[in-house]
Amino acid sequence: MKRQSFYFESASMKNLMLDKKIFLLHLLVWVFYLSYRLSDFPNFLGVERGLIYVFVPLVFYVLLSYLHYFYLLPIWLVKKQGARYLLSLLMLLILGLGLQIIVENKAFEGFFPGGYITFSRGLRLLWNATIFLLFTSMIKIAIEQYQLDSRKRQLENEKLITELNYLKAQINPHFLFNTLHNLNSMVYPYSKNAAEVIVMLSSMMRYMIYDSAKETVSLKDEIEYMKDYIHLESIRLNESFEMLFSVDGNVDGARVAPLILFPFLENAFKHGVSDHTNDCWIKIEIQVTSDLLKMSISNQKVKPLQAREKSGFGLDNVKKRLALIYPETHDLQILDRDDLFDVRLTLKINQYA
Repeated sequence: MKRQSFYFESASMKNLMLDKKIFLLHLLVWVFYLSYRLSDFPNFLGVERGLIYVFVPLVFYVLLSYLHYFYLLPIWLVKKQGARYLLSLLMLLILGLGLQIIVENKAFEGFFPGGYITFSRGLRLLWNATIFLLFTSMIKIAIEQYQLDSRKRQLENEKLITELNYLKAQINPHFLFNTLHNLNSMVYPYSKNAAEVIVMLSSMMRYMIYDSAKETVSLKDEIEYMKDYIHLESIRLNESFEMLFSVDGNVDGARVAPLILFPFLENAFKHGVSDHTNDCWIKIEIQVTSDLLKMSISNQKVKPLQAREKSGFGLDNVKKRLALIYPETHDLQILDRDDLFDVRLTLKINQYA
């Protein structure tokens, strides 16, 4: 855990350094442009008029560039909505350049004989604005690609650490499955319930050992794993709790990262169900649309804070996994009250289908 903590702190420092470098790169672009303009126009317009002639367009180029950089580009790069992005870009250029022409006509009044409204001027403003939009966009795209590669490397490192820790404690799975099979043969004539538990446990362990190593798994398999866990817990606790589990939508084509939903269910059982408390309950709702998975899990709290066990995977761990595997395509909201714990998770799943 210390190694993981150090790794994420290092990643945070790297991100901070990257942000500084990006800021300096943007600053250098505008300083270079400004120095070039200031070295030329004041010579034939005079200092005062030259400064007005340089800084008024600069203000509009900066505004257009960063409205596009921060608000429009994510529509294309993150949300993948090309038509909406192009329409928004067209509106930005029309409104921005139209306002720039109006302001410049007023600011440059008397600067040039014969007025300053020409067709070539409009083309020049459009060309200049396009150049700045393209240049800052290239910076944004390069940064996005770098961060994507960085997240992939970070995820690979996390997987290596997890696999290493798992291998240290792992029993040979073939030996384990064979043992469970032999045990099932021995207990079946005496107790069908015991045989059912063994078969279910074997299925769960196979999912944990083999399927959890995959990049994605069927959402249907993830849900079946959760149902098996619920069934085993209901046997262990003699069904001393109320479980409401509903799935809405078509789950057949959806895929998710393995064991990305289960830790929230495990946490609900560990802190929300006890065989010493009556009226325990857990409510799970899963809703699947064409590109979204929405899950809500809520439970009452039955154990005081100091007596709670720590979740096997840990909510902190699953938060990090969500940040790595679903960057900017998930939303996790956790409500933690004295008597209630409520989790609401939304994942964008179309790109993993």
